[in-house]
Amino acid sequence: MTWQAVGIFDSGVGGLTVLREIAGALPQEDTIYFGDTARVPYGTKSPETVTRYAREITSFLVRRDIKLLVVACNTASAVALPTLKRLFSIPVVGVIEPGARRAVEVSRSGRIGVIGTAGTIRSSAYTRAIKRLDPSAEVLTKACPLFVPLAEEGWVDNQVARLTAQTYLQELIDAGIDTLVLGCTHYPLLKPLIAEVMGSGVILVDSAAETARTVAEILAQKQCLRPDSETGNHHYYVSDIPAGFIRVGNRFLGERLGDVYQVNLEDDEEEF
Repeated sequence: MTWQAVGIFDSGVGGLTVLREIAGALPQEDTIYFGDTARVPYGTKSPETVTRYAREITSFLVRRDIKLLVVACNTASAVALPTLKRLFSIPVVGVIEPGARRAVEVSRSGRIGVIGTAGTIRSSAYTRAIKRLDPSAEVLTKACPLFVPLAEEGWVDNQVARLTAQTYLQELIDAGIDTLVLGCTHYPLLKPLIAEVMGSGVILVDSAAETARTVAEILAQKQCLRPDSETGNHHYYVSDIPAGFIRVGNRFLGERLGDVYQVNLEDDEEEF
């Protein structure tokens, strides 16, 4: 399994922040990324539909011989992870548990804030994950839906973004949280601004970075890491025309994407 790639999927471009962290932590590893751009967003869809999408994409990636799957979508992590773990034999990592675990580790007061899309917040997935680790923790959540288009537009440090952040985050500041989980893969682009608004007394937990750390730990435990002397290659697939994904994706990845291929999952489908 050492030479197989790490598979990553998201409903769109946001998961590229997770890929960026994985490539930074494990530069020797190959990755295969799938962005379901034809069916984004997932947060407005039923759990059954999201789980079906996740199964289809995982089948696609498994047929490309991956050794580990990262579900970089918070919505899919919230609803589809148990099904994927049951159906597929490879390790499956979501973005919620790593972020929740880190928040519990670093919080001094047990007052933890979580921001995310409306769908992620409505699922209570982060609250449940944090409470499983620390039943005494007080978890305060806030949906910040406008952060997604701001990140995609590149408006991460202007007055519009600042006012939006102040409006969304004020109640969490007032509540006296000491730790804030960035519960959406788009939010790392806004991390400097969010840190500025929250103040130096609040620790930010980046679920993307924590997920990369978890991936590195699992591959090391299974002795599946490629040699440090290798340089990883990254492959990108999307379910709609690549142009928009490439335009926004370069910003999310922090560098230029390689070739991006459009695929039809129905044409690709086989039994698994």
